[in-house]
Amino acid sequence: MRKRKKRNGKIKKIILLTATVCIVSISLYKFFPQISRAAFIFTGSIDFSSEPDNYTGENDSDFFNIFADSKEAKAEESSNEIAVSASVDPGPKPYPEKWLEGEGTITPDTFERYTGDKFIGLKKGGQIQNETSVLNSVLIEESQNPPNFTIDADETPQVLIMHTHTTESFEPYERENFDSSFNYRTTDPSKNVVMIGDKITQELEDAGIGVIHDTTIHDYPSYNGSYERSAETVKKILKENPTIKVVLDIHRDAIGTGDNILQPTVEINEKKAAQVMIISGCDDGTLDMPDYIKNFRFASHLQQQLSSDYPGLTRPILFDYRKYNQDLTTGSLLIEVGTHGNTLEQVSYSGELIGKSLVKALKDLEE
Repeated sequence: MRKRKKRNGKIKKIILLTATVCIVSISLYKFFPQISRAAFIFTGSIDFSSEPDNYTGENDSDFFNIFADSKEAKAEESSNEIAVSASVDPGPKPYPEKWLEGEGTITPDTFERYTGDKFIGLKKGGQIQNETSVLNSVLIEESQNPPNFTIDADETPQVLIMHTHTTESFEPYERENFDSSFNYRTTDPSKNVVMIGDKITQELEDAGIGVIHDTTIHDYPSYNGSYERSAETVKKILKENPTIKVVLDIHRDAIGTGDNILQPTVEINEKKAAQVMIISGCDDGTLDMPDYIKNFRFASHLQQQLSSDYPGLTRPILFDYRKYNQDLTTGSLLIEVGTHGNTLEQVSYSGELIGKSLVKALKDLEE
């Protein structure tokens, strides 16, 4: 009996301590968001740190729960519908015409340059966030090597723009509170990431670079299996268009909780642009992606162009163990444009800026 009481007492203490930590964490963020954001965002990105090492992104909900600190909890996120998350049921909801003003807040923010052992500065601007066992010195050296392809303006197309999570959507305009009844997904191409792809495509076309913008919806009616379906789309297009060198999968990030979401922006030419993050996958030996470092070279090339053209636009390249169909070419990247807290206008502007820098980056690779 004495042992049982002692054990029960320990359990009560653990429960009390856990509850206290949760309450303090929420209070800190509510009242000191600038200070405490590091407690629930790892460098302004979704916290992938507790994903399995061989994570492919297949069941990624693009949403990060501050209390999911175990692999088991993280794995469940893809099947749980959480407030303001990228829901597993994306549609076929039209973009709302009327909006509710809820209690949840939208916090404008700007992610600055980061310090620490995992962050690497690039020679011409921008950073890398190394979440792998690959030595920083190796990545520094590889970042200075040119991509493993050239661009031939006489051949067309050279670029494929597509979207694995096609229905990802955004805030309608700048405001202080968000509408929690909207799951930030819509099949309306003028209000989801397709609109960003259109902006990038326009810049490439204006510069005479051949491009295909595929607008296939891969995450509706089923969210799970999105990457498998988008892989089939990309393979088909590559087979029909063997001149394609670059494949960009355009997404949007999601940073926040049920009570607060972040809106990362930077002012460029007196106009707000959503900050951008490139993801370049790394193979740990289980992902069947032997040429990952070639994608990384292109990621570094584009990151430096973006950062030199528009200081502050980019967040660090996320270099981590994930695949995202980046085994299909040596110019395959995933680009997160803003978060669900950014507005349509902000991400549209970022799409334009990405397109302009991409043109320059590709022109540097012309034969």
